[in-house]
Amino acid sequence: MTERVTLITGASAGIGTELARVFASNGHRVALVARRADRLKTLTDELGGKGGPTPIVIPCDLQASDAGDKIAAALSEAGVEIEYLVNNAGFGLFGHATKLDRTEQLNIIAVNVRALTDLSLRFADQLIRNRGGILNLGSIAGFLPGPGMAVYYATKAYVLSFSEALRCELAPHGVRVTVVCPGPVPSEFQARAGFAPGFDSAILNVSSAEVARQAYRGLMANKRAVLPGPFIKLVPFLLRLFPRSFILAAVGGFQLRKR
Repeated sequence: MTERVTLITGASAGIGTELARVFASNGHRVALVARRADRLKTLTDELGGKGGPTPIVIPCDLQASDAGDKIAAALSEAGVEIEYLVNNAGFGLFGHATKLDRTEQLNIIAVNVRALTDLSLRFADQLIRNRGGILNLGSIAGFLPGPGMAVYYATKAYVLSFSEALRCELAPHGVRVTVVCPGPVPSEFQARAGFAPGFDSAILNVSSAEVARQAYRGLMANKRAVLPGPFIKLVPFLLRLFPRSFILAAVGGFQLRKR
């Protein structure tokens, strides 16, 4: 029988690192994907030192169009199949879309949308064969428009919609699909995006470790969506109470004041 693994993208920092720890602590052999090979090695040494299965390390930049091919080749060479796919990698940029670097914004789409979609579809046969699951990292941003981070918010809306639709399609095959939608999480994401945590971060944030724990439990319980933290669960409900035009103006006014 072919050995089964959990593939985790963006595993070198933040929520991705914590997800690797959670899956490994629950007996999963993990295959770790990220750009920074040195950080993956450090994480591999940590996880391997705890007596679990040796992780598979796949240094790879998901911005590249052939990233999926490289990941598939590495897994094939290791003689493993995917049981669980964790599409965690993603990033955003803060500022006016028309003023930010266009190439970098297209790279956001490449990582947050293209790579996530590619891996989900590419390994669907393995997920069905192994009756596994997909865990996609969305965001509370996926529920509303985001002036000040327009491309990022739009990609997370895609992740939410795609995850829910894929869940419906794969359910008859015994494959679970869960999307986790955290609020602001203290991590390298904020530094790369180019903004400092504010009031929203103070009241909505949950630690990376807690997001990972809740995400894992949600996937294993076959939940449609996981919204970590008590306050974040209120956001989708509150959004129904206000016109879209009001929400758009409010988010834009709040975020663009951060500049």
